[in-house]
Amino acid sequence: MAIEVFNRYESKYLLTDEQYAYFYNDLLKYMELDAYNKTHEYYSISNLYFDTPHDSLIRASLSKPKYKEKLRLRAYGVPEENAKVYLEIKKKVFGLVNKRRTALKLDEAYEFVSSGEMPDFANYMNKQVLEEIKYFLQIYDLEPKVYLAYERKALFDKNSRDLRITFDTNIRSRRYDLKLEQGDYGEPLVKDGRWLMEVKAEKTVPFWLSQLLSKHGLYRIGFSKYGNEFRYLVKRNNLNYQNGTELESESATDFNPVLEQEKTIKERERVLYA
Repeated sequence: MAIEVFNRYESKYLLTDEQYAYFYNDLLKYMELDAYNKTHEYYSISNLYFDTPHDSLIRASLSKPKYKEKLRLRAYGVPEENAKVYLEIKKKVFGLVNKRRTALKLDEAYEFVSSGEMPDFANYMNKQVLEEIKYFLQIYDLEPKVYLAYERKALFDKNSRDLRITFDTNIRSRRYDLKLEQGDYGEPLVKDGRWLMEVKAEKTVPFWLSQLLSKHGLYRIGFSKYGNEFRYLVKRNNLNYQNGTELESESATDFNPVLEQEKTIKERERVLYA
């Protein structure tokens, strides 16, 4: 059975093609490819994010609270009508990410979110997570809002499964045809030649990884796929969104990792020497 409960810290980095190539090559000294990636260069992930009619969940998330949560439906590739998918609640509390998910058939997942009524229990489901999602659906009036897909390459620490690093590319989104089975097309969310790297660790990262990040001049950024898609939507449509701080940053399609790293360094210096 696939892992259904995750508790970990996540750090994100945006890399150019050149940065990715050099960093990935160094990583292979310490990490190995995920089982699927040993025979396939990438695997495709497609997600359907749910939110309220007024986008309450993503608006709250962008205000950078100490606690935030969201609900999404995930499939690997483009699912067929009765394919197994995963309905997930993802929460972040003081930097710790908690993800809980249950397997469902595609039509069961759609009906569950739409009606709020749990499907008849089957052995491929996680009953506790179903109960949690049911409660979540009682709190929020949710509807499908955005589709997000990307290609992923994943690696694990050779000595511990506690550390996982993923590289996502060709990140694309759409706010129409909001069904996973309708295909994995969409508009680019990040320019070609950009890689979103996520470091996922249950504890602190090993010293060798800290050294590699420093060697390659890589610094953490705040990057949420759904969050950046929403900010881009607000800017593009000139919507009345009352969070000026969030909207000051560049849209994801214009993101420059070198400039972002320079801003991060300056901010650190400001804190250290103020």
